[in-house]
Parts: sequence; structure tokens; C-alpha cells
Amino acid sequence: MIWFSLLVAAVGVERLAELVVSKRNAAWSFARGGVESGQRHYPVMVVLHTGLLVGALVEVWLRRPAFLPALGWTMLALVLVAQALRWWCIATLGRQWNTRVIVVPGLSRVTGGPYRLMPHPNYVAVVVEGVALPLVHSAWITAVVFTLCNVVLLATRVRVENQALTALPVAASGRPPAAEAAP
Repeated sequence: MIWFSLLVAAVGVERLAELVVSKRNAAWSFARGGVESGQRHYPVMVVLHTGLLVGALVEVWLRRPAFLPALGWTMLALVLVAQALRWWCIATLGRQWNTRVIVVPGLSRVTGGPYRLMPHPNYVAVVVEGVALPLVHSAWITAVVFTLCNVVLLATRVRVENQALTALPVAASGRPPAAEAAP
């Protein structure tokens, strides 16, 4: 349980690093006329993602499920893959990456990096992590509750983001889109 707690703490620190990058990038976007969409669902997203971390810890410490090596190690590998995908998205989007949906007029949508493979790779990372992180230590209740809530949230988030991005041209140069975020 200690190792699992350290893993969740490390993911929490990673989330704080994302928020620092996001805040800096939001200021950059707003200074260039960026327009934010979806402000109403953003606090829900913050609570849900915080709940994933807290819920996984609480469930493991209260329920004390057994660590199942085949499940745990597989899920840890998926957590690491999700983190790598998330940071690939952040690196690809550069200054335009944000945890909010902020579109800067005149910028183009991405055609490179993970965006050449799928339209919302950052959300794939979120979905994988939401299932895998709790299951590293068999916290299946947290995995199920987060996943069900996340389905509802992502339906709203993707709709808002797609609407915001429709005004942007697709760049032949592979420049990043003005929005695609993660908490």
C-alpha cells in the first residue's frame, strides 16, 4: 500500500506540474486574444480528477484489497504509457496546450505528433489512466466510478472542444491546435 500511495502521490505531483504549464500557457493564449469555452464544466473536471487520486488512496487504505501482480504490473505499465502519451500531447501542442479550452484566433489545428493518429489523444491518456491507476492496487470501485463519471464529462468536453476548434484551419505544417487539454 505504501508503494501504491507513492505512485498516486507522484501522479499528483505530475498533475501540479501540468497546472503550472497550463497556467503559463493560458496567459500566453489570452495575451494573443484567446477565447475560452466550456468554463462551466471545468470545475467538475478538477473535482473528478482530484477524486480519482483521493478515491484510489482511500479505497486501498480502507478496503485493503490484495495486490494482484498480474493485474498490478500490467496496470502500472498502462499508467506509464498514459503519462508518456499525455506528455507527447503537451510537447506537440507546445504553448497552446492547456487544461482549459482556449482557442487563439489565427492559429491552426495540429496534424503532427499523436494528432496524426487520433483527434483527441490526450483524452485517450485520461481514460487509460482513470482505469489503470486505481487497478494497480485493485481499487476497482474507484476505477468504475471514475470511468462512469468521466464518460459523461468527456462527452461534454469533447463536444465543447470540437465546437471551439471548428473555426480553426488545419495546418499543413503540423502546427498544434489551440486546444486539447487534460487536468
